[in-house]
Order: sequence, then C-alpha cells, then structure tokens
Amino acid sequence: MNSYYKLTKWVVFAIGICILTGLSSCGSSKVLYNPVEVEQLSRSLSIPINNDDPNIPLYVEVSLWLGVPYRYSGNSKAGSDCSGFVSEVYRRVYSKKLERSSEDQAKKDVHKVGKGGLKTGDLVFFSTSPRSKKIDHVGIFLRDGYFIHASTSKGVIVSHLNEDYYKRTWKKGGRVKL
Repeated sequence: MNSYYKLTKWVVFAIGICILTGLSSCGSSKVLYNPVEVEQLSRSLSIPINNDDPNIPLYVEVSLWLGVPYRYSGNSKAGSDCSGFVSEVYRRVYSKKLERSSEDQAKKDVHKVGKGGLKTGDLVFFSTSPRSKKIDHVGIFLRDGYFIHASTSKGVIVSHLNEDYYKRTWKKGGRVKL
C-alpha cells in the first residue's frame, strides 16, 4: 500500500468522522459521531471509545499522525519529533501553544499529575538517556495506560505505560495549564 493511498484513506476517515449528526429530543440536543467511524478510530488507537466521548477531536487528530516518521526538530506529518508532535496536536485541537522541547513543556506548560491521576490529553514525560536524568521524551496520554508519541525508531505510535521501557524511564505526568 503506497503512502499516498494511506494518507488519502486517513483524510477521508477524518472528514467522515468530523461530520456531525445533531439529534434533538425533548428540547435537548446531543452531538453524535458515525458509530462505524468511531469503532475504526477505537481500533486504530487500541483504546475503547464511545460515541459520546468528549475527547473524539483529540483522538481523530492523533490518529492522523499514526505512522508519521520520526524527524529530529520536525513538527509536521512529513516527519516529527516527540515534542513537535505534542506541540502541533495541542495547537490544532486546543488552540494552545506549548513550548518546543519536552523538558520545557515539563517545566513550563504543565501542573504535575501522578500516574494514577492521568486523564485523556495529559502529557507523559520520560528520561530515556541512560547518562542523564533530564526529561527528553514526551507523549499524550489517551486512556487506560495508553499514550501516543513519536518514537525515534518507529515514528508516531501508541504505547502503554506498563511496558518495561516506559516504566523504567517514567519521570512524570502533567496536565496542561489553562
């Protein structure tokens, strides 16, 4: 499958999921998404997603980045590093400008949150260098221990906090300041 086809498939998927169906009954209105597309989104991110989940815009955006190759100092779908990916997703989904480096994001952009208190959209920080305790990696927490990040070896992927590597390199979680 060539990359143009894969990109086209994701663009069509994103457009489809962004089409909202408004339902009104008894004076209340509720916005719902196409259930088939929500199920596809759930499978692509390996997390359970309900039709009325308020985080669907985040899930749609990060799903469009899956498979983007790692590129140091990159922040586009042509290639991105971890902090560039996080910064760009936050700009697109929440209209929020974050610092460019993972260390600065950890120091300036978030309030500390423990692993057990993480919520969808929180940032997760790691120190992956064996010679330093400095924060050098960041991802976006999805739910149920899963987070999405730009891996140097695999590009943008979904991983789990209970994987040995991430348990060993964990530094902190953070909720982005308003």
